[in-house]
Amino acid sequence: MVESQEIELQGHIIDSGIMTQLFDRVMDMGGNFEILVFEVGKKKTDPSYARLRIAASNKEKLRAILSELHRLGARPLEVKDVHLVPAEADRVVPKGFYTTTNHPTQVKCSGEWVAVEAIEMDFLVVVDPVKKRAVSKPLGKIRKGDLVVVGEQGVSVSYPERPREQSAFEFMHGTVSPERPSETLIAKIAREILEVRRNGGKIALVGGPAIIHTGADRALAEIIRKGYIDVLFAGNALPTHDIEYNLYGTSLGMDISTGKPVMGGHKHHLYAISEIMRAGSIRTAVEKGVIKSGIMYECVRNNVPFVLAGSIRDDGPLPDVISDVMIAQDAMREHIRGCSMVLMIATLLHSIAVGNCLPSNVKTVCVDINPAHLTKLMDRGTTQAIGIVSDAGTFLPLLAKQLEIQSGGAKK
Repeated sequence: MVESQEIELQGHIIDSGIMTQLFDRVMDMGGNFEILVFEVGKKKTDPSYARLRIAASNKEKLRAILSELHRLGARPLEVKDVHLVPAEADRVVPKGFYTTTNHPTQVKCSGEWVAVEAIEMDFLVVVDPVKKRAVSKPLGKIRKGDLVVVGEQGVSVSYPERPREQSAFEFMHGTVSPERPSETLIAKIAREILEVRRNGGKIALVGGPAIIHTGADRALAEIIRKGYIDVLFAGNALPTHDIEYNLYGTSLGMDISTGKPVMGGHKHHLYAISEIMRAGSIRTAVEKGVIKSGIMYECVRNNVPFVLAGSIRDDGPLPDVISDVMIAQDAMREHIRGCSMVLMIATLLHSIAVGNCLPSNVKTVCVDINPAHLTKLMDRGTTQAIGIVSDAGTFLPLLAKQLEIQSGGAKK
């Protein structure tokens, strides 16, 4: 016996590719669709509306298909209030709990739609019916008695639409390609950065140690000094090798200018960590004149906060590194709030970590020499990213140059 249900979508569902994705999902999952109503917007700014009947061979398959379509913004014709079940203990949640996307989300509570605050992918939704408030929370922060959303009933997702304005993010949304002219693309990204700054938006940068190894540290230091970056996210390696280079002229014991190892250079990163430990912190080392230039120097001098998250691989680590990863996550989320744009440069794991915390409306640029790393970031959910196949040593100097040209040399 065939099972079916009617759904509807509204918005810029054609030019944003949502309808195409919907058809693909239904067919890939062995279902069928019938278009009952399709009202196409007559102008670029007009929304469209579609009502479809989705059918499958059994209830279980239909439920799986509808769950996928829900994440594209589809919803049933009649929407009931969200189903809430209290958590029975701290971090113990009801079965069948709803897990979020990173797209703007609303829940229907007492007949009213309430926006879910602090949306982040793979979170749960906790609702306070009295205050008419809904917040997304990680599993580890659920407390006994929290009213947790169960199932998709009463939940509405707004899938990202193609921007109405012309921008690099309009034609490159969610793509990876080494074939596009990189200088032209970098010029577009510089234009976006300047636009974000003019509108008062925050810009974050996620950086890996390859920035130092490829000689891009001076360009990034300049970008920070000129006020284009509001927060830096990194691990132990980036600041360690930045400080090593500025104290001893090496990165991982290598002379960057020649690419050759320096006698005894393998100890330099440990010497660098030791000097910061002696000072007590990176900020104190800058203030005492131990560190006189570089990325971390510019962060301190220009009051740009940095969150350094540790890992099991770390030497030292530096005293500023947060070794408890859950505390590091919270620190990252605090600084991500309000960001309009994020640049991810040559660091796969940190990029995925930050990407998982980002709402889908944050403009995201990921630069890596390995195309597979860019694809992996998008596969993990950061579908709004632009992927650029390039090494940091090429990208950052060109970006600094374009920012200088397009800003007219004016300091921000």
